[in-house]
Amino acid sequence: MIGNGRDAIAKVTAFLRGHPAPVTYGIIAVCCVAFVISPVSGLNPSYGTGARLLTAQTAYFERWGVVPAELFSGSPRAALTPATALFVHGSWLHLLGNMLFLYVFGAMVEERMGHIAYALFYLVSGYLALLGYAIAHADSDQTLVGASGAISAVLGAFLYLFPDARVTSLFPFLFFLPLRFPAWVVLPFWVALQWAAAGRDSQGPGVAYLAHLIGFSLGFLYAWVRYRGRARVRTVPATATEGDSQP
Repeated sequence: MIGNGRDAIAKVTAFLRGHPAPVTYGIIAVCCVAFVISPVSGLNPSYGTGARLLTAQTAYFERWGVVPAELFSGSPRAALTPATALFVHGSWLHLLGNMLFLYVFGAMVEERMGHIAYALFYLVSGYLALLGYAIAHADSDQTLVGASGAISAVLGAFLYLFPDARVTSLFPFLFFLPLRFPAWVVLPFWVALQWAAAGRDSQGPGVAYLAHLIGFSLGFLYAWVRYRGRARVRTVPATATEGDSQP
């Protein structure tokens, strides 16, 4: 038994050394698989088409997503939805946009934090981001899904840990020209856009801009508290990051 246990540890250690960001890649894989087999992707024929498919999609979101009006009902199932919602997405564009940002920024943050700490950081900050949004819209019965809150936390941590990393960004108002800017320019600009959009959200829940802001703030504060006084990475390889300006 001891020998088998040591062999297992050795195999896990070898895997982690060969895959510098297994948690990030694992989350991406789980989100993609969950989406493909869900009724939302349209690829699973068992859910049917037309009205039947729409009914299945609605039931899917209600089961795994966050419904603020139900979250504080005392139901254990509802209390878990801010965690399950992190792996549910509403469309192909929603999924691909989030996974792109996680792929670009997550690996470096995971390498700096360590695999286990990063996994806990991702889940806890994502949960709290969706919880904060639900508290602000406690009477809403609109379902909230997506990894944006957790990914926003990754962006916040990235900004603190790698402030001088240069990020290739696509700005719509500049005709989508790819321009390279330091992370400390791109990410605060993204926060400003989210804040402005959240301020215009007077009709209740829609795009969860508030969850983005909460997640980003949590990520930045966590990195500041944990790594305060330690040297931050001022430079990174030029090919380390590239992405869009919006998650």
